[in-house]
Amino acid sequence: MTKTMTAAKTILLAAGVAVAMVPTASFAKGEGRGNGPRITFEALDSDGNGEVTKAEMEAAADTRFANSDSNGDGFLTKEELTSAANGRAEKRIERMFERRDANDDGKLSTTELRPSDDRAAERFARADTDNSGGISKEEFEAAKKSRHGRRKPASE
Repeated sequence: MTKTMTAAKTILLAAGVAVAMVPTASFAKGEGRGNGPRITFEALDSDGNGEVTKAEMEAAADTRFANSDSNGDGFLTKEELTSAANGRAEKRIERMFERRDANDDGKLSTTELRPSDDRAAERFARADTDNSGGISKEEFEAAKKSRHGRRKPASE
């Protein structure tokens, strides 16, 4: 496991923890914030054991990033994100680049999209209320509800 990407989004991404880990990937696929289906617990729980681990979240984020990276160069451009989002949310994409494009090259790498290790670990720990090292469906749903109340409206 590398110390890069999930974030994206970002991400991308559905419960508080998923959003911390995959925000951009979810966004790039036009998901979340009323733009389509959000990632489900079942989709994250790739081994079907009833708990989502950090590794499963990172694998889902990597897959979503790769699916949005239409030219396969390992970066997401504004055009790729806009295309993946079916032309929606151009303002959000612009803000994302302003905040995350650290080297100002017009592309987002997995490193630029991934939250800091401390931030991701803190969000995961907050969702893993029983400290089992995994997030159960109940914890996932509770984290999603908790996070939902803190989101800005999609129009902002």
